Formats: sequence, structure tokens, C-alpha cells
Amino acid sequence: MTSPAALFQGQTPLAVRMRPVSLDEVAGQGHLLRPGSPLVALADPDASTRTVSVILWGPPGTGKTTLAQAIARTSGRRFVELSAVTAGVRDVREVMQEAMTQRDLYGASTILFLDEIHRFTKAQQDALLPGVENGWVILIAATTENPSFSVISPLLSRSLLLTLQPLTDDDLGSLIDRAVADPRGLDGAVALTPEARAALVQLASGDARRALTSLEAAASMVGESDDEVPAITAEQVAQAVDRALLRYDKQGDEHYDVISAFIKSIRGSDVDAAMHYLARMIEAGEDARFIARRLVISAAEDIGLADPQALQIAVAAADAVAFIGMPEGRIPLAEATAYLATTAKSNAAYTAIDAAIADVRRGGFGRVPPHLRDAHYPGAKRLGHGKGYVYPHDLDVGVASQQYLPDELRGRTYYSPTGRGVERDIAARLEKIRKILGDGGTGGR
Repeated sequence: MTSPAALFQGQTPLAVRMRPVSLDEVAGQGHLLRPGSPLVALADPDASTRTVSVILWGPPGTGKTTLAQAIARTSGRRFVELSAVTAGVRDVREVMQEAMTQRDLYGASTILFLDEIHRFTKAQQDALLPGVENGWVILIAATTENPSFSVISPLLSRSLLLTLQPLTDDDLGSLIDRAVADPRGLDGAVALTPEARAALVQLASGDARRALTSLEAAASMVGESDDEVPAITAEQVAQAVDRALLRYDKQGDEHYDVISAFIKSIRGSDVDAAMHYLARMIEAGEDARFIARRLVISAAEDIGLADPQALQIAVAAADAVAFIGMPEGRIPLAEATAYLATTAKSNAAYTAIDAAIADVRRGGFGRVPPHLRDAHYPGAKRLGHGKGYVYPHDLDVGVASQQYLPDELRGRTYYSPTGRGVERDIAARLEKIRKILGDGGTGGR
């Protein structure tokens, strides 16, 4: 029996062969392909006068090129593709001129697909404006970076900005199944074990192109077999892509166990262990935004005021991940992880708010002292509001010896800073403040 690998030798890549010929075949992006949506309307051959341009923003492998080609094929328009990596202003102007000629002589409408538009300079993007504004071309531009920062405002204002999402596991599974059975794909020459299918979905991390490339590589590992339809195994998938298969269910125990170990390693100041668990999550295709959110929580819960900069770094990492996406997002995630793991730790602010909330839930609140109440409305002074209040800025020390807590909680202490990091200085300063406040503030109960 001929091996499956021999059947596919010399063919174009599987990802190319399986490229959808219509919007109905596109995997995922259901939020952009509802009836009546701009992309569906643009693909309608009976609405050839539509000239709206769009900018597609999303991670690699989510279908930006596929959507552009499917729209052109379905609508019957000319399709011209340029890459911002290799094209210049002259190339853009030549496309515009040819599009005008095709429109005027033959009534043909042109779709210009510009990949990686964020790599175009301002001058190069300016060259697109006349064609977009006058409807010489319908621009479909693709970018993996936030267009608000990488595309000039005049072009943004003349285009619809549509955001593509990483493919779900179900989307990827359906795509893999279709590629195995479709005559354009593997044409049923191989099958997949459930474990191999799950491994391909996991390794793809929301990227359709990666899923198909990995499937093709795994199919090439299948040798001659006595089975009528030989099956690709998980071991062959791992061997083909040269990646260990992690046991990691995004909705199961492994997901919770690894993130728990990650946070506890940061809390325990073991930067190497924290980096290990971060790598496991990244390789398993964990949502980078989820990891970033956990870092922000860790910075507030476990580090707090021992190092106030930790929260800023964690938030900056979360913003960076949202801005640049993956795989580059792994770098700010690693930077934040290393900083949080190695800096001073304190949960004093965390325990302080929980203790204060516990008192309030037990009914420990009472009325606000009269001198602290709002005294800015008519009649407030007659009620004694604000009477006796001392403005701290009028004092050299900046702290007034007056009561702030309600009577029922006088002397209650919630925040007890540690002697670690910045909290060491806070503790010394707070000791002086509380002496000035006296029993009216916190007497250390």
C-alpha cells in the first residue's frame, strides 16, 4: 500500500489548498459574518457598487487574507494583493492607475488587499487616500497591530475597523476535520485519533494556518500501513512539529493547577519556577490576557505597598499584551513575572481591606463624625456639620489630631505594614502619624 506521505508529495501547501472559496467556508469570525454585516454585503455580487474599505485587525492565522480573497471571488471583483513589506508608493500608484483603467474601460471593480499595513510609512499610507476616497479601489487592509497607533487618521476615518478573534477550539477542530476529508486536502487518505486531533487543536493556539501546517506535517509522518485508512497518532503530531504535547485542558484541572502554581511561585519569590509555569501556559495556548490579569492581581495582593511600582509594571504588561498580541506578548509577560517574583512582598493592604469589609458586614460602621460631614449645602452649618474640622494642610506636620473613624470603631487598626521594601518606610511614617492622631484615629486596638 502506498504511504499517505507519497500521495501528497509535490502538492501546494495544505493551508493554501484549503483556503475558503466563499465566506461560508471561513472558520470562525461569526461576529463579522452575520447576514447583512459589512463583509457579507461587500461579498454580494448584486451589490457591486459598494465601495466601503475595511481594516482587518487580528492575530496571525485568523483569516484576514482568506476573507479578502473570498470576498473578491464571491463578488466577482478583481483582486490585487500587495505586501507592505515589499511594496512602495510607486506600486500603490500603479495599482490605483490600473484600477481606474479597469473601471473606466471595463466597469470592473478592484479590491486591493494590503497585508501588514502597519509597516507602511505615513507617506506610503497617504498614497492610498485618493484611491480609497474616490472609490478607485476597495481597500481591505490587514494588520496584527492596533490600527489606532499604526494607521493614519484620514485612512482610519475612511474605513471600517473590524476586529478578528483567535479561532476557538471548536472552530479549529471543524477546520481540521474538513481538511482531512476534503478532496482539496488530505482526501480521506488518513484519519486522526482523538488524541492527535486534540493535540493539533492545542498546538494551533487559535491559528488556522498553524493547525493546517501541523496536520500536513503529521500526515507526512504516516508510513505504509495494512490499515485501510491509517490514523495519525498524537506521538506523530509531536514528532512532526518538534514540540512536546502538554497535558493542559483550558477548562479543566491542569488549567487551574498551573495558574495556581504560577501565582504561588511568584508569591514565594521563586522566579525560575514562575518562569517555568509561564512557559507551560504560553506553549499550551493559554489566553495571554488571562495570564496578564493574574499578574495584576498578584501585584496588588501579594506585593502591594512593599513595592508600589509592581502594580504599574503588571498593568503595563497587560496593556502591552493587548496592544501587540502574541507571540511577542510573551516578552512583557516574562518581564512582569520576573519583577513580581523578585521584589519585596506584602499582603498588608489586601488583609486591611478584607478586615474593614468584615467589620462593615458585621454592622460595624456607625455615623460619620459631625466635623467630617459635608458642610457645603445650605443648612449644614446649623446642623453642626464641619464644625471643629482642622484642615491638615494648615499645620506644619500635615496631620491633625482629630477623630476620623465613627465612634463605634475608634481605635480600630486595619492596615499594618510589614518591614519589607517600601513598607518599611511607610511603617515608620505611620507610627508617627498614629501618635499624632491619638485615640481619635487608630489607637492600635
